[in-house]
Amino acid sequence: MFRGKKYKESAKLIDRNTAYEPAEAIELVQRTAKAGFDETVEIHIRLGVDSRHADQQVRGAVVLPHGTGRSIRVLVFAKGEKLVEAEKAGADYVGGEDLAAKIQKENWMDFEVVVATPDMMGVVGRLGKILGPKGLMPNPKAGTVTMDIARAIADIKAGKIEYRLDKTNIMHCLIGKVSFGTAKLTDNYNTLMEAVIKAKPAASKGQYLKSVVIASTMGPGIKVNTSKQADRK
Repeated sequence: MFRGKKYKESAKLIDRNTAYEPAEAIELVQRTAKAGFDETVEIHIRLGVDSRHADQQVRGAVVLPHGTGRSIRVLVFAKGEKLVEAEKAGADYVGGEDLAAKIQKENWMDFEVVVATPDMMGVVGRLGKILGPKGLMPNPKAGTVTMDIARAIADIKAGKIEYRLDKTNIMHCLIGKVSFGTAKLTDNYNTLMEAVIKAKPAASKGQYLKSVVIASTMGPGIKVNTSKQADRK
């Protein structure tokens, strides 16, 4: 794989054989972020579970204390009074059958999160083949299927992120921007990791946290020492 000059220079600052303490790893992420924009800080968590089994699924959501640094566009499927509630709460798009038709017929995807009231899941369910592969399907575990629309929107706008396993048992999440600084990024990191550890399935055996790698958008991956966090229950 071709790597640019800036990437190679950044990689020299990292010892590939070392798993750094979280705060130290985050400091390195900031030092190795060389792009000409405020890079996103990403975290990749490999778990010792088998996501093919329903009792070993790990999925949930958590509000990062310092947000994500991103402006999130929220689409809400609702009707009646909940439509008004969603608009007042700051939803970017609110509707029902009309929005579903727009997504199906126009391939409209100008949003990052979808929230729905339970009574609208019949409509939203028809969008499963479109929203599902993109990780946008509303889900009760993520707090995106709810009657408390105002709370859901407020949490998302404040920095709520969803964590879920992909087919290789790895989670890919963002914890902020490089410009946040070490303290805020570490707070966000710890909040996410605590949520993931608490979500450990009862059916999970052996080592739960296999590995954690942190990186900026364009920077090299940095291994994180998870031994202290793995000890937390």
